[in-house]
Amino acid sequence: MSTGPALDRRLGTTDAVVIGLGSMVGAGVFAAFSPAAQAAGAGLLIGLALAAVVAYCNATASAQLAAQYPTSGGTYVYGRERLGPWWGFLAGWGFVVGKTASCAAMALTFAAYAAPAGWQRPVAVAAVLALTAVNYRGVTRTAGLTRVVVAVVLVALAVAVTASLLGSGATTDGLSGWTVTEGGVRGILQSAGLLFFAFAGFARIATMGEEVRDPARTIPRAIPLALGIAVAVYAVVAVAVLVSLGPDGVAATAAPLAAAVDAGGWVWAEPVVRIGAAAASLGALLALVAGIGRTGLAMARQGDLPRFLAAVHPRFSVPHRAELALAAVVCVLVLTVDLRGAIGFSSFGVLLYYSVANAAAFTQDRTHRRFPRPLQVLGVVGCLVLVASLPVEAVVGGVVVFAVGIAYRVVRLRLAAR
Repeated sequence: MSTGPALDRRLGTTDAVVIGLGSMVGAGVFAAFSPAAQAAGAGLLIGLALAAVVAYCNATASAQLAAQYPTSGGTYVYGRERLGPWWGFLAGWGFVVGKTASCAAMALTFAAYAAPAGWQRPVAVAAVLALTAVNYRGVTRTAGLTRVVVAVVLVALAVAVTASLLGSGATTDGLSGWTVTEGGVRGILQSAGLLFFAFAGFARIATMGEEVRDPARTIPRAIPLALGIAVAVYAVVAVAVLVSLGPDGVAATAAPLAAAVDAGGWVWAEPVVRIGAAAASLGALLALVAGIGRTGLAMARQGDLPRFLAAVHPRFSVPHRAELALAAVVCVLVLTVDLRGAIGFSSFGVLLYYSVANAAAFTQDRTHRRFPRPLQVLGVVGCLVLVASLPVEAVVGGVVVFAVGIAYRVVRLRLAAR
């Protein structure tokens, strides 16, 4: 592996779990169920279970690899070390490009809840700049702020679930007429691919491996724990909104939790859910900036991104140039691009990223193996099946972006060989 300025190991198990939760229990829980219900109706519950299984396979692969390679970069590093430079590049490219789009989507989601019409894009830019500044000041501040955000989100979700199930307007009407085969097998798989977007945050723990204390012990514990908590939260919320609104009601609204609260008759609770959604978006954006910055650092160290991005701040011990470059790109996207389809595009890149992770983990020897190999086989197959089930426009856009990345690296390698 390459050497360069090192990051400080400041994070314990609790910090790592909180950062993972801040990424997973984020804006997706307030919006992801609607497109999933459109694809599969009540079958989204099966889709949620499938997404959780694939996410668990990916989590075990990431945890196992991060324990052996406790450095920044996540699957970009694992792919390079276990499979070769090209595989690492494809993983890193998919992560950075897909998650950069997710940053813009999270910023716009925050603004949709927190800003009046006409001010949403400027407020989204302000959110990007503010959270980049937080990350710039150091990873311990990132973990501290994420802890607050997770607490606010969990309170908002608890209120929403209680209002949905116990509010004065709550009924059991949503239980009638359910059919899990409404969207067919493809609909269920597509819902799983869309819901997987919300689970992908555990990678943030692995990409910050260079800043975790005792990574061989901490990371394998933190990743499954964070994922398990997130799965439990999503399952409770999914059942609550389906009971309150029914599959058709969930599919018909872009804000299913707010609609479920209204159906429960707790009018006062809607602002609480709105605040929770805004906080969730900020939490996801905060963790995304941290994770992408560190993957960018690892890629720059190898020359797969411009090498000036490999700098680590001498005082705050963060990849400050990579984070500032990311903030600039996200601000441009926020101001110029409609990112309503970002979930599908991001899922394409992230699922391919984890395909590489599972393949890399499959090659580990018995000394470094913590989980059985069949989990990695299931992980690769699951990722590829969910990729194929995504909306056609997401698949086409993903293929084009990966083609651009491959062309970029081919040109760079040829120039370097001269």
